[in-house]
Amino acid sequence: MPEQALQGIRVLDFTQMMLGPYGTQLLADLGADVIKVERLDGEWERGLHMQGELVGGDSAAFLAMNRNKRSVAVDLRSDAVRDALLEIGGTCDVVVENFRPGVLARRGLGFEDFRRVNPDIIYCSGSGWGQDTRYARENRPGQDLLIQSMSGLAANGGRAGDPPTPAGTAIVDAATALNLANGILAALVARLRHGVGQRVEVDLYSTAISLQCQEISSMVNQGAEFSRSTEGVGQAWLDAPFGIYRTADGWLAVAMAPLDVVGPLFGAPQVAELDAWADRDEVKRILEARTAQRPTQDWLDALLPAGVWCARVRSTKEAVDELRADGSDLIVRTRHAKAGDIELIGCPIRLSETPWQLRYAPPAVGEHTSDVLDEVLSAEQIERLRADGAVA
Repeated sequence: MPEQALQGIRVLDFTQMMLGPYGTQLLADLGADVIKVERLDGEWERGLHMQGELVGGDSAAFLAMNRNKRSVAVDLRSDAVRDALLEIGGTCDVVVENFRPGVLARRGLGFEDFRRVNPDIIYCSGSGWGQDTRYARENRPGQDLLIQSMSGLAANGGRAGDPPTPAGTAIVDAATALNLANGILAALVARLRHGVGQRVEVDLYSTAISLQCQEISSMVNQGAEFSRSTEGVGQAWLDAPFGIYRTADGWLAVAMAPLDVVGPLFGAPQVAELDAWADRDEVKRILEARTAQRPTQDWLDALLPAGVWCARVRSTKEAVDELRADGSDLIVRTRHAKAGDIELIGCPIRLSETPWQLRYAPPAVGEHTSDVLDEVLSAEQIERLRADGAVA
C-alpha cells in the first residue's frame, strides 16, 4: 500500500497566484510529485507584500500555497527550455497552467503539444473568464475582487445603502482551486477506468456563479430579485434572525431560527407576530436592542441550551491561537531557508490509511532545478541550458 494517496502521480505545475497553487498544493499534500515551474526570478506572488512585509524574502501568501513542491526556475522564451519541459511532461500524469488563454500554446506548451509526447496526459487550465468567452476574448483581467464584483457576490454583502462588500478572503480563488483539484482527480479516475487523457478547464467566473447556486435558484424560479437588508440580516436572501448582533462586549452570530423560539429568549416575544422575511429589518432592530445589553457569553449560555444556532464572532488571531493551544494538526511547522521556523495551515483533507505528509518546505526559486532536469536530460544538455542562462 502506498504511504500517500497520490504517491506515484507526477504533476508539472505552471500556475501562480492562488487559483493554481492552492489546488496543486492539495495534490502535493496528498502525495503527488508536483514540479513547480517558475520564472528565473521566481513566481510573481513571491514578491506580494502582505501587510506591507515579506517573510524571509518571500510573500506569506506564497509560503501558504507552495509546500511539498519542487521548484524549477526557467526562461519560458527559450526553445531549449520548451523542449526540456516537454521531456518532463512525457514523464508526468498532469500538466496544470493558469496563464491567460492561449499563452502557453503559443509557446509550444499547450494541450496538443503535451499530448504528442504523452497521449494520456491530463492538461488542466485555470483562468479568470474561461478559455473562449466574451470577457476572455476581450483579455479582461481575471482577479478575485473583479470576479466577485462582476458575478454579483460583492453586491450581496453588507447592509443596504452601504457599498458592495466583498468577502473577507479571496473566496473565489480558493473555491476555484478546489474545483481545479477535483477536476484533476476526476480526470485521473477517468483515465484509470476508461483509459483516456483529457483537458480539464475551470475558471473564476463560473465558480463565482456556481457559489451562488442557492440564491440564483431562488431568484430565477421564484421570479423575484433579492436585495440586501437595511439592518444587516446576514445574507440578502435569508429571513431574520440570521445575522451578526452587537453585544455588550463584542458580537454574536445567530443562524436560522424560528421567531417564536428566539423572541422569548431575547426578551422580545412580540417578534413572533412579525413576518421573518417581510419584517426582517424590524426584527433585527428589536433583537439587537436586547443583545447590546449583555455580554456575548451570557447570550451563548442562554441560546445554545435552547437549541438556537449561535456563536461568538472571533478574530482570525483568536481562532489560530486556540488551534495552536489545542495542538491541532491544522497548524504545521516547517523551516524556511531564510526566515527560519515558520507556521502554515495544514491540509484540511484527512485520510485514515494514506494521510497527508509535510515533505518539502516552500521552495526557494529554482531549488530543485538540477534534481528535476537530471531525471530527464543528460549532463551535457543541462550544462548548455545553464550556459545560455535559460535555467537557474
